[in-house]
Amino acid sequence: MPKAPPRNDARSEAELAALPASERIRYRLVGADCRYHANDNIAAHIREGEIDELRDEVEAKMQEVLKALVIDTDSDHNTQETARRVAKMFLTEVFRGRYVPMPAVTEFPNAERLNELMIVGPITVRSACSHHLCPIMGRVWIGILPNEHSNLIGLSKYARICDWIMSRPQIQEEAVTMLANELQSRVKPDGLALVMEADHFCMHWRGVKDDQAMMTNSVMRGAFLKDASLRREFLSLLSKKT
Repeated sequence: MPKAPPRNDARSEAELAALPASERIRYRLVGADCRYHANDNIAAHIREGEIDELRDEVEAKMQEVLKALVIDTDSDHNTQETARRVAKMFLTEVFRGRYVPMPAVTEFPNAERLNELMIVGPITVRSACSHHLCPIMGRVWIGILPNEHSNLIGLSKYARICDWIMSRPQIQEEAVTMLANELQSRVKPDGLALVMEADHFCMHWRGVKDDQAMMTNSVMRGAFLKDASLRREFLSLLSKKT
């Protein structure tokens, strides 16, 4: 990967325009002292048209990967467009959560002062392991204990937020925490609980090749962390949904 320019290396717009899109975006990120790990969203630093430029750049580099793997893409009709397909898949589908802003989420005041447990799920989630870029396929359950000051969001919006967070290379433990943080800041409930259960294809497809192993982890906050009976109620209701 090209080294990021030092922060005191001020460049004109004309100089930036001559750089590849990835270097321009990285320049802005470094200048803003903004982290850009695999599971970070960098949409605020991407300008109009640069996703298309990134796709062309990734395609060219992916073509070099295929060449290094000694695949004759010139005569192999099955791989002639593979580099372009992979570039499009990474940027606009499986890693899309890195490159697009948070989806619009309509919020409603809790006019009826609802304060009973509600559960959303299972929501199907798709992600990728940041170690091997292999798929992670799973389900998420969300428990919310609202209060009179909570912002209620539409049912489909939970799925949209999940998709935005999960469509990035990451590890499951961090993904669930990031999802919890986003929901906590938006809904502001008295209690928040998440459980994620997923298959990791880095275990199915390679390494130990164990196709039975799954990973389940949870985040409990507020009332779910303090009240064991509420936590048991949430978990017992999940068991009836599997």
